[in-house]
Amino acid sequence: MNKHGIDIVEVGPRDGLQNESKVLSTSDKVRLIELLIKAGLTRVEVGSFVSAQRIPQLQDTAEVLNSLNKSTWSRDARCSVLVPNRQGLENALGAGAKEIAVFIAASETFSQKNINCSIEESLQRIKAMQDLIKQKNIQMRGYLSCVLGCPFEGKVPVSQVLDLTQKLFNLGCYEVSLGDTIGVGTVTTASALMKALKSEVPMEKIAIHFHDTYGQALVNIYACLDFGVRVIDASITGLGGCPYAPGASGNVATEDVVYLLQGLGLHTSIDMDLLLEASRFVNDRFQRPPRSRVSQAMVMTD
Repeated sequence: MNKHGIDIVEVGPRDGLQNESKVLSTSDKVRLIELLIKAGLTRVEVGSFVSAQRIPQLQDTAEVLNSLNKSTWSRDARCSVLVPNRQGLENALGAGAKEIAVFIAASETFSQKNINCSIEESLQRIKAMQDLIKQKNIQMRGYLSCVLGCPFEGKVPVSQVLDLTQKLFNLGCYEVSLGDTIGVGTVTTASALMKALKSEVPMEKIAIHFHDTYGQALVNIYACLDFGVRVIDASITGLGGCPYAPGASGNVATEDVVYLLQGLGLHTSIDMDLLLEASRFVNDRFQRPPRSRVSQAMVMTD
């Protein structure tokens, strides 16, 4: 937790870029991460060691991580990578990773569609990494997707989310990020989930990862802050999306989250001008106008 009380985990270089049809060059990825860190983001997810056949956009993660480990400016940030299994973990460690993220789904059908295994099998994959994680003394973050709804099963029981959150903690995750993967959550459903969690798990170890498909991400984040959530996942300029949600507009934009927090008096260490520089950089590379509301407004007022 930073001294300002709110941590933003920047997921654009991984969760964002993996859903883009255009593939950025390794040098552009490194430059984007550099701009994000210079803007004040201290936690950045920089890539993934999922199979290159499944996620070709991130097949150069080892090269990206190697460049970051050699740089001096990246030492002020924690750079993490996503791993799907023990082989992915071994590849990540070989590339110099010091923090990893693992993932499971709260919906059985989504788990089968997304990672081709059951929820229990996905938990076993994480368990199979335990000896190596302890041996190398690296930190592990957990993702739990579809916590507020599944494109196949609809509503996901709160009890299921709570049970799997506790299992991720028991497996050694220092933090669990709860994902509204298809962006169907509302203030009512988000609040109900947080209320149930608050009495069972330490809220300082809970993060939220909301997509903005229906324009509800910011209000849902605002609602969760009242329950003690202090870690928020966000993606520069709203990069990303979900292939199972037609028309999904992607992750909530980092710029919009920062503007919300600043408006609430919850100032972060992030410099908005430098953050907008990172937003402009990646939008220029994709040759498109800014997606976030804050970026659009700033362009209009320039």
